[in-house]
Amino acid sequence: MIAMVSGTVAVRRGDHVVVDTGGVGYRLAVSAETLRHVPAVGKSVALHSHLVVRDDALALYGFATEEERELFLMLIAVQSVGPKVALAVLSGGPPRDLLAAVAAGDTARLQAAPGVGKRTAERIVSELREKVGATASAPAVITAVRSEDPRALARDGLLGLGYTPLEADELLDGAEGQKPEDLIANALRTARR
Repeated sequence: MIAMVSGTVAVRRGDHVVVDTGGVGYRLAVSAETLRHVPAVGKSVALHSHLVVRDDALALYGFATEEERELFLMLIAVQSVGPKVALAVLSGGPPRDLLAAVAAGDTARLQAAPGVGKRTAERIVSELREKVGATASAPAVITAVRSEDPRALARDGLLGLGYTPLEADELLDGAEGQKPEDLIANALRTARR
């Protein structure tokens, strides 16, 4: 199985990205939530992935966090929920919020995703509620599992400070550092110039 794809972003579209890894471009279908964490074309990226093998195709799905990939795997295990519907659900918000919605039985939140009707939302809640109940009530466990790219965390930090996504990306373009805090500090120094 292909567990992770890292390289340079070659293409960035609304439903997929292409990552150039050593001269080979891997097309990964992504949720809107993951796409928020994917940098601009030409920048480095690392995405957790899952390969779905069908009779007529090999489909690769990319995720910004391990948590999102695990939720994807839980969703596609639900009867009548395929990868496309699972990505639509994941596009509805951060995995932590979606886990909380499932644990709370919030079918309306799930129905907001394209392709998810009342019966499918109810099925997702009934099949996953017990599995995610313990996880959603223990945020420390979720946080421990998260493994995000420092640049993505720094970008989220800049967004939290009020910068637009475009401004955050521009500020991080020249920023150096290994930790999100260092990247933010360097980006803010650049903003002052």
